[in-house]
Amino acid sequence: MTRHATIGTGVPGLDDAALQASFRGAMASVAAPVSVVTTFRDGRPFGATVSAFASLSLRPPMLVVSLDNASTVLSRLGVGSSVGVNVLGAHQDQVALRFATRGIDKFADIAWALEDGVPVLSDCHAWVSMAVVQLVEAGDHTLVLGRVGSARTSPSRPLTYWQRTFGTHQAF
Repeated sequence: MTRHATIGTGVPGLDDAALQASFRGAMASVAAPVSVVTTFRDGRPFGATVSAFASLSLRPPMLVVSLDNASTVLSRLGVGSSVGVNVLGAHQDQVALRFATRGIDKFADIAWALEDGVPVLSDCHAWVSMAVVQLVEAGDHTLVLGRVGSARTSPSRPLTYWQRTFGTHQAF
């Protein structure tokens, strides 16, 4: 059975729990690529798992990444900052979980190198570096708009997240 929720009266707090639950369910039904967004500041690497990023523009090449306002990575970004988007391969579900965990050294025992001023994780499906051109607050997240500096991909399958489970793309 399909569940539906409406915005209702628009009164803050009214129907919020039901709407949030329905929204989470709807977003869980959309397959998304899994990536680790990285930056390097004060001699240290920082990273966070995200599934909300997308191509924004081709001329010039740009990406948009959505980061939680409480993100350690976001707290180290400003206009001009360098950011890496490491699109994970299907075999990197443990990397995704590690970078989604707060309060640990996320880079311990993870192979990475500094490239274009940002950490690039070894063996990822695709990688893009970008320079932040704008930060846009949007609810409990901030949209990071960046101009692409370099990009590459590998023939591996991407890691995806669907119905709260990791998987990968399978062609028909």
